[in-house]
Amino acid sequence: MLRFLRHVGDRGGSLLINGDLFEFWFEWRTVIPRRGFRTLAALAELTEAGVPVVMIAGNHDCWGGNVLRADAGVDYQFGPWTGDVAGWRTRAEHGDGLRRTEDRRYRLVRHLLRNPLAIRAFRWLHPDLATPLATHSSDASRTYGARDGGRGLREAAERAAAEHPRVDLIIYGHSHVATLERLSGGTLYANAGSWLDAPTFLRVTPERVTLRRWEGSAESADLDTLHRSAKKALP
Repeated sequence: MLRFLRHVGDRGGSLLINGDLFEFWFEWRTVIPRRGFRTLAALAELTEAGVPVVMIAGNHDCWGGNVLRADAGVDYQFGPWTGDVAGWRTRAEHGDGLRRTEDRRYRLVRHLLRNPLAIRAFRWLHPDLATPLATHSSDASRTYGARDGGRGLREAAERAAAEHPRVDLIIYGHSHVATLERLSGGTLYANAGSWLDAPTFLRVTPERVTLRRWEGSAESADLDTLHRSAKKALP
């Protein structure tokens, strides 16, 4: 991952991180999780070199803010995020809680985990106690693979494309299912998959979106490519 971030600094114009970069991330007033230090430093080097970095909160790292923004220079967002990526009108969201049926119970848990009172209470725990408690559950979910094979998030992407017809590109994460396809109205839907399962990422240029496998160098393998549609259906 650190080599990849250095590669982005050499070759990339910007970086969009769609959640769950960290196994667990929480910002106490004067302490951060030690395991994230080198990654945080690499992000700071990127932003100091003039590479814009947008990070969308995932279900593993949704308790951040001041350190990521002020110390690392990251544009840390709670999704959905809408903006320009290499000329593509993009809507990006981590994806947790978007499946209508499968995520019904999780949405209740998600609301609790992001509740300001719950976050304030967790901050009173000593980091050496709080971190193992949090990572115990997060370690288990790292082996998660969407039981529906990613179908639920694809359906969510179809709904988002219908609600936002002028968006060119919709990006989700969370499911661990790498995806690149064109939806019925012409909008592209992309999911970078899980870096720990197979280090894949999305490369976006003005002409195309490519799903790539990182092999430790600039000569990464292209897995799939879709070009910008000449005619995108609009209402």
